[in-house]
Amino acid sequence: MNNRRHRWFEHKNGMTTHSGRKAEESNRSRPRTDLAVEANAFFGGGNPIPGVHLDSEARGPITISRMTVETIAAAKRIGKSIGHYTTLEVPELRRRDPDLQEEVAQTFAEELKQFLRLKENSTVLVVGLGNWNVTPDSLGPLVVEKLLVTRHLFSLMPEAVQDGFRSVSAFAPGVLGLTGIETGEVVSGVVDRLKPDLVIAIDALAARSLERVNATVQVADTGIQPGGGVGNHRKAINRETLGVDVLAIGVPTVVDAATIASDAMDLLLKELDAKRPGLTANSSLHELLPDEKKNLITKVLQPLDNNLMVTPKEVDEFVDDVAYVLALALNAALHPGISFEDAKELTRG
Repeated sequence: MNNRRHRWFEHKNGMTTHSGRKAEESNRSRPRTDLAVEANAFFGGGNPIPGVHLDSEARGPITISRMTVETIAAAKRIGKSIGHYTTLEVPELRRRDPDLQEEVAQTFAEELKQFLRLKENSTVLVVGLGNWNVTPDSLGPLVVEKLLVTRHLFSLMPEAVQDGFRSVSAFAPGVLGLTGIETGEVVSGVVDRLKPDLVIAIDALAARSLERVNATVQVADTGIQPGGGVGNHRKAINRETLGVDVLAIGVPTVVDAATIASDAMDLLLKELDAKRPGLTANSSLHELLPDEKKNLITKVLQPLDNNLMVTPKEVDEFVDDVAYVLALALNAALHPGISFEDAKELTRG
């Protein structure tokens, strides 16, 4: 059921409450992004935020940002949970360069290992979130398809399992619109049955900046709220809901149309000022406040319920490529006894 039909259903059945509308209106004032570095930059306005620690380093074409949200006040301010977030920004990743993809996978595997607190006999469940019928949202299921899963071997053929492999299982639970079941409920049921030591959730994300779409990878130890970046909040998947540690890994594949429109307006004003100094200062454009700009954009998007998300036309090829990158990184990080070269051979294409 799409968003429009879902809202019609809620209206007809008296499910849309005043508090729900107020919460939705409040969420519209926040940037639609799943990326912690974007939320930090937006609310900090270029200045450090107390309670947020951020370090960055460049490794050739890859910029690595390691961010820690340390206080409740900081978490509320930027809308992210207390915890650790590592982001790899690789603008050239869109070029589909196989050598760069492997470099990103190897770098991400190294960063991912910093989040893993596993023993040799620890078990891991990888969950591929998203809708496999919608290309920009199919990242999670595609990663699951390429993973090296071994749990069944430990159960059925333990003598065939070599040293250095860890028990890994994986599945894609689908989405509420396909199954009629909350994703969090499905994951919770599987976790209760398998009792893994760690859950890793893979999902497509939303970015605020077009520059980060299809060019960024994020890992966090805070869990995930499926659909949060596109305003479609579902039950959280984290330690509080599952009872085990949860890592969230994602790549932004979409950006909010309202963000694009807002950035276009800002760029237009900047270009006008550059070509004709003082033009906007003496016009009503100069007096356009952020809230007024947001209201104008809201009116334009009103027929679409202000819920238009945009993705590049090359998303089909990119999603498949980046699914390989993430699967390769996971296979290398989760199985300590195999080399990166072995991981490449074992990652299913």
